[in-house]
Amino acid sequence: MALSPGSRVGPYEIAEQRLFNQGITCPRGDKPADIVAWLGAVQAQEYPFAKWALGLRLPGVTPDAHIERAIDEGKILRTHVMRPTWHFVTPVDIRWMLKLTAPRVHRVMAHYTRRAELTAPILTKGTKGFERALRDGQCLTRAELGARLARLGIKAKGVRLALLTMHAELEGVICSGPRRKGQLTYALLDERAPQQRRLSRDEALAELTGRYFKSHGPATIRDFVWWSGLTTSDAKEGLEMNKALHEVINGRTYWTIGAAPRVGRDSSVLLLPIYDEYLVAYRDRDAVPHSVTKIASASRGLVTFQHALVIAGQVAGTWRTARTNEGIAVDVIPLRRLTRTERHAVIEVAKRYEGFAGVPVSATFS
Repeated sequence: MALSPGSRVGPYEIAEQRLFNQGITCPRGDKPADIVAWLGAVQAQEYPFAKWALGLRLPGVTPDAHIERAIDEGKILRTHVMRPTWHFVTPVDIRWMLKLTAPRVHRVMAHYTRRAELTAPILTKGTKGFERALRDGQCLTRAELGARLARLGIKAKGVRLALLTMHAELEGVICSGPRRKGQLTYALLDERAPQQRRLSRDEALAELTGRYFKSHGPATIRDFVWWSGLTTSDAKEGLEMNKALHEVINGRTYWTIGAAPRVGRDSSVLLLPIYDEYLVAYRDRDAVPHSVTKIASASRGLVTFQHALVIAGQVAGTWRTARTNEGIAVDVIPLRRLTRTERHAVIEVAKRYEGFAGVPVSATFS
């Protein structure tokens, strides 16, 4: 089956469809939680910039404080649910998603827990200790949880403590609480998300596959396996349950769910944050190349792990921020010569980032 009858889709068209489907050029909701729900999960280990990933997908200008409030109120949770790394997920989705993905993440983490000498009894004891410490609406920082474990005779600092909290997250016991003076706190999942959707494994697989290919497609099976941490057979089963459409483009098979959007050539200029879903959610990078060998010099490193300047769906450079006495300085490092129109557009996007950050933002070009 083809993406659309008689279509002739190439890399640029794939990029344009992804920009549309991801809600970057066409917002998929007017609330931060709407964006997270549409995308399924949003990678979020760089917390300040993960919030910008949501802000740039919302209509108009959304202040950082608005997104922070949604997180503090529990409308969005930040936890380890896939690969493993931090992700934003909604309270309604977190339980069924963990049930589907956590077994695979536990297998990945087993090597690290063994090296940290965290045996199964210690992991169980630690998780129960967290549960007692956070009962009745208590929200504690990681260091405070470590102190509670010390009273139980469990040495937990640094990596060991991080692994213990991650284990408890994957077990569906704890999740993010409201931030306290800029620090992450943990809370009980049952208290933070009392109305959780529960699905059978097949239902969950169909749901997660559907969310991904609707919001991230066109994408390959390898892309979904990378993003979700599930297996290739899981991906094929999920695509079959969703009656997904596919098309071979330059030797790769791209899948999508639902009608392909009608999009024209898009010249949008974007300042995407590090680990944005538009770049990090794909294993195959033919449509939007972003590796040191293809678009950057070795001295600049991998664009994947930097903030990215994206123009017309393609990576055109990187950007970085620095705090100044006046606010935030944004330094844009193009990978090619920018036109006058493109440079003006970068300045306009920086103004939108200023509205998000809530402080003056100046943009320069290196």
